[in-house]
Amino acid sequence: MEDLEKELSTHGLTISSFPDKGRCLFATRDFSPGEVIICQDPYASTPTNSPADLRCDGCFASSNLKKCSACRIAWYCGSRCQKLEWKLHQLECQALVGLNEDRRKMLTPSIRLMVRLVLKSKLQSEQVIPSTATDNYNLIEALMAHMSDIGEKKLILYAQMANLVNLILPSLEINIKEVARNFSKLACNAHTICDSELRPLGTGLYPVISIINHSCLPNSVLVFEGRLAVVRAVEPIAKGAEVSISYIETAASTTTRQKALKEQYLFTCTCSRCMKVGLYEDLQESAVLEGYRCKDKKCDGFLLLDSDKKVFICQQCGLVRTQQEIEKIATEVEQLSEKATLSQSSGNFFEASAMYKIIEQLQLQLCHPLSINLMRTRETLLKILMELKDWRGALSYCRLTIPVYERVYPAIHPLVGLQYYTCGKLEWLIEETRVALKSFTKAADVLRITHGTSTPFVKELFSKLEEARAEAAYSLKQHD
Repeated sequence: MEDLEKELSTHGLTISSFPDKGRCLFATRDFSPGEVIICQDPYASTPTNSPADLRCDGCFASSNLKKCSACRIAWYCGSRCQKLEWKLHQLECQALVGLNEDRRKMLTPSIRLMVRLVLKSKLQSEQVIPSTATDNYNLIEALMAHMSDIGEKKLILYAQMANLVNLILPSLEINIKEVARNFSKLACNAHTICDSELRPLGTGLYPVISIINHSCLPNSVLVFEGRLAVVRAVEPIAKGAEVSISYIETAASTTTRQKALKEQYLFTCTCSRCMKVGLYEDLQESAVLEGYRCKDKKCDGFLLLDSDKKVFICQQCGLVRTQQEIEKIATEVEQLSEKATLSQSSGNFFEASAMYKIIEQLQLQLCHPLSINLMRTRETLLKILMELKDWRGALSYCRLTIPVYERVYPAIHPLVGLQYYTCGKLEWLIEETRVALKSFTKAADVLRITHGTSTPFVKELFSKLEEARAEAAYSLKQHD
């Protein structure tokens, strides 16, 4: 690991280890908001291809794709990506060509990712593919597998998946126990590769990025440029401070976040936000984000359960709501949500829109105005109305979500910037230029830090911002 330490030191970083946290990444110099802390290409990656959304194996682009004529599984956007991937795909291709139809159906993204990981380690050991300080199999071996922490069902599943990899690569002498351990490592360490708007595209294993620990109040953000993982500071990071990112959706109560981290990553978070668990401040936040509203519509108080009396009591005005009353509305929401989801997935957007609007009205009776569940319903309605090209309707829901986003996320968070960007684009479409200018400006203030200023995505935002600025100035001049 000396080579890795030497490489990290050139970036102002170092690794430290602690008994309760394992390896951590620390800054050895100051980092400013928006500054790249570290970036890494994946050791192995695979797109989550579907018939409706195919991606290049090399760069995850979606245009000009051609299928590999031999295996008919891999896709490439051009000769450049195909050549860069060829040494690896040549072996993969030979293995995939020999699969019967049943085995091909078992080739999930996780299985294919492991196949590619095994083949890359073989090619590196044979010096066909070069190893570097930040790209070698020793880094995979150093990752935590948590084999002693996972249940018997998962252990059996990983063993079955390892056997399948062995069947796909019969010519290699595979250590099945090692592959099973690596499946456990993937579960805890792999990252979902997303586009600039945080839509999932595939999965990659980034062993150096995996050293960075989680915080529910992180000082950095992980975004992707194609397959390249880029970690940027979102606040000033002082020399000697630990670098942290978020592994999960942080718009949730402490209990929900802790449950997600324990189930997926097998640890209990002890960040400053989680240390408030059980305190009144944390109870209030949980009740607002995931609890129920006061029966009095004019009151914005939150409810806590009185377990003895089996009632919820508003902590502001004292009004009571019974569990029976709440369960009745919650059941209606659950039943209608199942039907609405089915309508949406089948492309019946008019029907889905009508159902989600009923769900929204029920949730307004049930949930606090800043509820996560209500926000999610409005996000869904925003997407559906955009599908229906109802720009004004979509804009009204986009605007309703922003106050909640600003409460549940830090000021510099990619989702906040993206929501302002969506707002600006909708305002631009309905020719509300001055308002769009404000939204684009707010989006740019966030996304220039989280996404950098040189990506095509942010450059397009800057272009829209300048266009809106010029049009607003021209409009103002015309009215003078």
